[in-house]
Amino acid sequence: MTAAVPKKYTFLLALIVALALPLFMRSGSLASEVLIYALAALGCNLLLGYTGLLSFGQGIFFGLGSYTIAILLTRLQLPMPLALLAAIGMGALGAAVVGWVAIRQRGTYFVMLTLAFAQMFYFVAYTASGLTGGDNGLLDVPRPAFMDTPWKYYAFVAVIFLIAFALLLKVTDSVFGRTLLAIRDNEDRAAAVGYDLKRFKLLAFVISGAVTGLAGGLHAMMTGIAPLSNAEYHTSEMILVITVIGGTGNLFASVLGSAFYVLLADWLSTLWPRWLLLLGLLLIGVSIGMQRGLWGLGESAWRRVFRKTSPADKAPLAQGEKA
Repeated sequence: MTAAVPKKYTFLLALIVALALPLFMRSGSLASEVLIYALAALGCNLLLGYTGLLSFGQGIFFGLGSYTIAILLTRLQLPMPLALLAAIGMGALGAAVVGWVAIRQRGTYFVMLTLAFAQMFYFVAYTASGLTGGDNGLLDVPRPAFMDTPWKYYAFVAVIFLIAFALLLKVTDSVFGRTLLAIRDNEDRAAAVGYDLKRFKLLAFVISGAVTGLAGGLHAMMTGIAPLSNAEYHTSEMILVITVIGGTGNLFASVLGSAFYVLLADWLSTLWPRWLLLLGLLLIGVSIGMQRGLWGLGESAWRRVFRKTSPADKAPLAQGEKA
């Protein structure tokens, strides 16, 4: 189906969100969190929306990014840019290991493999307390002096987010990205025309892991801690839920999903201590009423307003008129 909103506006939408958040939000940390989880959802979207891979292992790469930058900044006192690059590299390396094994299976077995890796990584992080801090995590993760306030840090995160978004946009619009879509739509046909499915899937995994590791590193610097919870199964689950809520197959949808989830969770937590129950009910409603996510809802609204329909949508109308 043809996208209702032209792709050339996708980056412009992301830029508008990055510029608008400071105008409508009081908390710089919360605004940073929106963009950080949007980054993590972008990595998940590349796997689910463009490659058709439902991964429950994104928490591994998020946790690797958090632990890497925390260790390098607190124990080795490396410069922040080098530590951030190392977080990206560890996310990519972790994804290469998980992906190399997981892509050998399809469907349910692929999901089970990524879930098993996520559980294994959590218990390794929990037991290796000398390296990861165990249940307490790694504390006092520093930030450079020029990012000493939440809004200064938000500006840094926004620049990183926009660079990553533009690069991922290039990836998805390239021949590589279109090949991933072909694999997602019909693996057997893609293999029949000569594509090396494992190589393409593994590359998608590595890119996804690098972006998610970057998000984990930024999150550790934002909170000043690399907690064990960043590596647990629920982090994978949250990233996946954010991706599905926003909608798959469009990068800006991940930004919508992150803003919706993070802001809604923050608001509900002020209403009731057991706010996760309310969030669950709302997610059920979103899943039933908006099966293409918030982006799909926006596309439908765009078509109604501007009366733009794809050729596939026009054909049944023409037949109906003749009848």
